[in-house]
Amino acid sequence: MVSLKIGSMSGIGFTLRSDRPILRKISLEQSMQIANRKIGPNEKPLVIAEIGINHGGDVEVAKHMVQLAAKSGCECVKHQTHFVEDEMTEAAKQIFPPNADMSIWDVMATCALSKDDEIALKNYTENLGLIYLSTPFSRSASDFLEEIGVPGFKIGSGEADNLPLIRHIAKKGKPVIMSTGMQTIESIRQSVQILEGSGVDYALLECTNLYPSPPEIVSLRGVTDLKTAFPGAIIGFSDHSIGPEMALASVALGACILERHYTDSRYRKGPDIACSMDPAELRHLIDRSQEIYIALHNEKTRTGPEEDVYRFARASVVADKNLPDGHRITEKDIWARRPGNGEIPGFKFDEVLGKHLTRSVNRNDQLKWSDLTD
Repeated sequence: MVSLKIGSMSGIGFTLRSDRPILRKISLEQSMQIANRKIGPNEKPLVIAEIGINHGGDVEVAKHMVQLAAKSGCECVKHQTHFVEDEMTEAAKQIFPPNADMSIWDVMATCALSKDDEIALKNYTENLGLIYLSTPFSRSASDFLEEIGVPGFKIGSGEADNLPLIRHIAKKGKPVIMSTGMQTIESIRQSVQILEGSGVDYALLECTNLYPSPPEIVSLRGVTDLKTAFPGAIIGFSDHSIGPEMALASVALGACILERHYTDSRYRKGPDIACSMDPAELRHLIDRSQEIYIALHNEKTRTGPEEDVYRFARASVVADKNLPDGHRITEKDIWARRPGNGEIPGFKFDEVLGKHLTRSVNRNDQLKWSDLTD
């Protein structure tokens, strides 16, 4: 397994060119790594349970969600770090998201954890053996997450074209997972060039930012479009649809990371609850995505466990009527019937035509090569 080198880029700048080619390519042998988890085409999908703001600003609720995620077999949970004064201007108090009944400023101010609470949540998560990630929505939030030692950064879709923030995060030299909702291939090209230029490992997640997202606006094709456009990126899927089907389908297209909003109970209130999975669905997503990954890497061949089935399910060449010794075989004389334990398989049917029998045979006798001569 080959990992791309992660180095500190603090203080290093670089110049963007809109026509700069993306040169780095990901192969099946390559991966990125966050904490002790390798992520890539040759690794089982990493399922990220995004608590986000579903805890409503209560750190004890957030801890309970993490505990249930751990019991469901989850490897990684993700939070959102909101320092509202550095994240927004006063104009945000007049903007109402379609999935909330208060301004975006008030939503985030209500749901934001304090620094001490987030540190406690991170420690609790890591003590349970899970990877703790968070999305910083401001420069000060990214600096805080760096200070408390997160192993990587998540950049949300809303910041996917926020070049100064992406540049600020990339200079920290840690792996980055970036969602690409509300974007096109061209609109994120400069952002990807920043990540490429910084030398950090990075992943791009196909995403649709409607909560929930109906299938008519979800783009599974976006997974393959991102793979084609940015061969240096690990590709994943950030899902806001209802149910696990879209995320599971993305695995078959090559998604290495699955991210979904997560809650301990769908009976909670909150703008993201409608598209959130509960612990049972989280367990389902983890198990089924691994099964799809395993099947995805199997070549088209007959497997060992299929041999017993092969012996009865396929056909053998048999006489279709009683035939005398010395008879020259025509197509009307033979057929192919189960079981497949005869010496001459059905796919050798044409090789029998024109041969002469060395003995008399009865209808449905399985023919042997020793029964035939030129």
